[in-house]
Amino acid sequence: MPSKTRKVAIVGVGAVGASCAYALVNQSICDEIVLIGRSAEKVRADALDLSHCMDFTHNRTKVGTGTYEDCRDADIVVLSAGVVMIPGGTRLDLAASSLEICREIVPQIVAAGFEGVFLVAANPVDVVTGIVLKLSGFPRSRVIGTGTSIDSARLKTLLAEHLPVDPRSINGYVLGEHGDSQFPAWSHVTIGGKPIRDILAQHGERFDRLDLDVIAQQTRNAGWEILQAKGATTYGIASALASIARSILNNEHRIVAVSAYLEGEYGQSGLCAGVPAILTREGMTEIVELNLTAGERRRFAESCGVIRGAMEALALDAIAQS
Repeated sequence: MPSKTRKVAIVGVGAVGASCAYALVNQSICDEIVLIGRSAEKVRADALDLSHCMDFTHNRTKVGTGTYEDCRDADIVVLSAGVVMIPGGTRLDLAASSLEICREIVPQIVAAGFEGVFLVAANPVDVVTGIVLKLSGFPRSRVIGTGTSIDSARLKTLLAEHLPVDPRSINGYVLGEHGDSQFPAWSHVTIGGKPIRDILAQHGERFDRLDLDVIAQQTRNAGWEILQAKGATTYGIASALASIARSILNNEHRIVAVSAYLEGEYGQSGLCAGVPAILTREGMTEIVELNLTAGERRRFAESCGVIRGAMEALALDAIAQS
């Protein structure tokens, strides 16, 4: 059973997992963090390093190392174990390797008695979230991925470079695959409640350098730009993980673009994709179905087709029985 101490287990303590733990500690989001990884020496060093933050944070977070058995009473298990992306490829190239990792990890976590929420960060996150859902046998509410949460944040950051507003005053979502087929739902992007297309129509000369197609491309390529320069994306995705964990632990009912399993929403079923969803103590409790334009619905269907193709290549329908 989930504990009363707001416990998060992080499986996979590489660049993303360690950065996630650091974000959780510095924001005092939970009471206890358990780090689980292949290299006992490296994981122990991360735990020791993180424990030295406590004198400088608002609350003390207990940080230690453990095994899959320690997931038994966790509220959230963050799955960040995966293969490093190679510049020039795509996230989908990692699907087969991620499947093998999940086959090893997920059954052991479930067997330990874990009854909390799986939060998936490993790429390709939409496919991996679907894998975890099938392997765990959990309801869709308790298996979510980071999805397009980080892409939506990148979109707002890029728009804020052209508009005189804080990114947090921009509302909008990137939908579909956390990958090359993603797209911003421009019909629902607002600045202080005003649709961005209305702003551009009324103030064309003022914002003549703001090209929405270019912004969409920059949003899509942001992760690759970081990867090529430093080898991995860490801080943004770690902050996304921490924010999602906080929303769940605090029962915030906050709407976040996460990778969620679709059961007819947006005309799609049988796969996980990035969509806005309500997050509570129970996980993902409801998908928010936006009224998309015909073009946006077509792009969403195309993006889901990419995800579905990757799933079919892995023969995911047979996973639950394997």
